[in-house]
Amino acid sequence: MRRPVDLLSGMKLFVRVAETGGFSSVARERASTQPTVSRTVAALEAYLGVRLLNRSSRAVTLTDDGRAFYIQAMRALEAITEAEACVGRRHGQPTGSLRLGAPVAFGRLHVAPRMPAFLARYPEVEVELAMNDAFVDLVGQGLDLVIRVGMLADPSLIARRIGTTRRVTVASAEYLGRRGRPMTPADLKQHECVVYTRLATGNRWHFGGPDGPISVDVRGRLRVDNSEAVREAVVNGAGIAVIPVWMFTDEISSGRVQIILDAFEPSALPIHAVYPSRRQVSAKVQAMIDFLAAAFAGSPLLRGEALVGE
Repeated sequence: MRRPVDLLSGMKLFVRVAETGGFSSVARERASTQPTVSRTVAALEAYLGVRLLNRSSRAVTLTDDGRAFYIQAMRALEAITEAEACVGRRHGQPTGSLRLGAPVAFGRLHVAPRMPAFLARYPEVEVELAMNDAFVDLVGQGLDLVIRVGMLADPSLIARRIGTTRRVTVASAEYLGRRGRPMTPADLKQHECVVYTRLATGNRWHFGGPDGPISVDVRGRLRVDNSEAVREAVVNGAGIAVIPVWMFTDEISSGRVQIILDAFEPSALPIHAVYPSRRQVSAKVQAMIDFLAAAFAGSPLLRGEALVGE
């Protein structure tokens, strides 16, 4: 059998096609083309002498041989990753490409601005930052590490807590002047509330209070699936929202947006670095986790503290 030009590349592409269920998504991921990815996997099949994938106009699925080869290919790729990590640790320098996921607003405000410092510290590492507010499948999306804000429910993942998000209840001065100021969480039932649909508790908001925890089912005509939209809706007077305090800076200090229900602060949320448990933690992933943990520890906003001057 003739060996493919690059057996390792063929294995990597095959694994990603198996995980994503298609050639096109892998082509976009690798800045390549669908025919190139398809030809590479076909060359791997020709070398092995078996069909690994069933192809149709609707989907790509694994054959029995493909499922068996996928398991062995994953083991081989993980061994290569660990070998690279060992070399990196020996020389004191992480290497390779790292795919990092983060929520959109958090990534824009607190991850992307810190990447130049990380890249300067680790010149042999390349970072691809993928921002998405959905709780994406790490393996399916080919991510090495994801930053998640909120409680975790997937036991198959390993997580390290690297910060805390303090949340506040806010509304614009314009909205409060028009609709009045709620004095207790129960008053929110009479107000327009901007509901963040990706919040695990949906439209049930949880607060702490002098007499213990309080939960309220809120209503509102505006529901959005990302925190950037919640912020803009609040700033422009659409209603009241519960949102991380780091989403606002000048708007709060200037009084354009006001923190309300001060005695009933919403529950804080943990910030975790999350990675697949089945993979050995490489030097580059460990370096990123340690870097972000140290950076967030130096930020009052990511330690769950109040705004200066609040």
